Amino acid sequence: MRLAYLCNVYPAVSHSFVRREIEGVEAAGHEVHRFSIRPAQQGLKDEADLREALVTEAILGHGIARLCVATIILSLTRPGKSVAALATALRLSGPGFARKARHLAYWLEGGWLARRMEQLGVQHLHAHFGTNPAAVAAIARAWGGPPFSFTAHGPDEFDAPRELGLPAKIQAAAFVVAITSYCRSQLMRWSDPGEWDKIKVIRCGLDDAILSNDATPVSQASTEFVCVARLSAQKGLPLLIGASERLRAAGASFSLTIIGGGELRTDLEAQIRLAGLQSIVSLAGVYSTPEMHHRLRGARAMVLPSFAEGLPMTIMEAFALARPVITTAIAGIPELVDSECGWVIQAGCVDSLVEAMQAALRAPAEDLSGKGVVGRERVLRLHNVKSTAAAIVQAIESSVAAAPN
Repeated sequence: MRLAYLCNVYPAVSHSFVRREIEGVEAAGHEVHRFSIRPAQQGLKDEADLREALVTEAILGHGIARLCVATIILSLTRPGKSVAALATALRLSGPGFARKARHLAYWLEGGWLARRMEQLGVQHLHAHFGTNPAAVAAIARAWGGPPFSFTAHGPDEFDAPRELGLPAKIQAAAFVVAITSYCRSQLMRWSDPGEWDKIKVIRCGLDDAILSNDATPVSQASTEFVCVARLSAQKGLPLLIGASERLRAAGASFSLTIIGGGELRTDLEAQIRLAGLQSIVSLAGVYSTPEMHHRLRGARAMVLPSFAEGLPMTIMEAFALARPVITTAIAGIPELVDSECGWVIQAGCVDSLVEAMQAALRAPAEDLSGKGVVGRERVLRLHNVKSTAAAIVQAIESSVAAAPN
């Protein structure tokens, strides 16, 4: 089949799972065209991401003039579909002028994308995230583009499901992918029961480059915690710095390295300075995947005190390297993490976070290594990209076979 993938920003540091999925679909013998609404994220370090940037078409990178030309051509040749696409954009927009203006832009983007996919002979479009990529995909379909599907990850889709037009997107899609059972339950919550059968749980996967790593035992000498996360409000990082201040006050010997970039960097730096934690807590910035894996191998445990999530790829990667994880009991996380492979704590509770970090510091290295091995076995079983990509391919093949000629 000739397929297309659509993201809001691709490639991006936090979207390596999309790249792995595309590679898995291509390995199954299908041709995949990459589309991104916006140009690739700046500051990419992985060679694989840099290669992806070269073969990805950014819709907005073509300029507003070309988008308008494509829309004019489609409006003249397909006036009925032009009206249908505009109606779809307005239906998805919800109330408010700002939302309608934004979806008018999506109407232009969807028109360009529909025309481009027709030129390429694309048979099916798969979008990642139920936000604007799913909206553009649905509008492109109304323009006469191919059937589409989308993967919902959370938490963004579930923060404002009505404002995002999530029920209408589910209805318009050929099928919808949920990355966890929790995610599926939230999609079911916002869709008609008649649509539930089209919502499939297909988990994100890791590739052989990660899964083939040796399960290096945790070193008893290590006292380092590593957190791999965007510096955003969803990740609960101020709580982690507060817990570090409490641990230091209790006399614990440890360090914390936070890997990632984001909008909260200045605020977190100020919190670290105010607490006098500069020698203990480091904001290390964005690492390449090999650099991040090297740091995780030296860690005692990975810690991620998130407030809102889907199911973080960073947890899977820590497990692939046989490192135990301290994280919160939210969303799909308990579907992967429990006391056998780490610590699952109350979200937003600094006391629970301090207790879990203290427990990890006190635990013998062999116990930590044992937890890491259990986590690794789960990831190998549940999150291998070969099986997850095969499930996506099967869903697309079934959808294409069932579509009317």
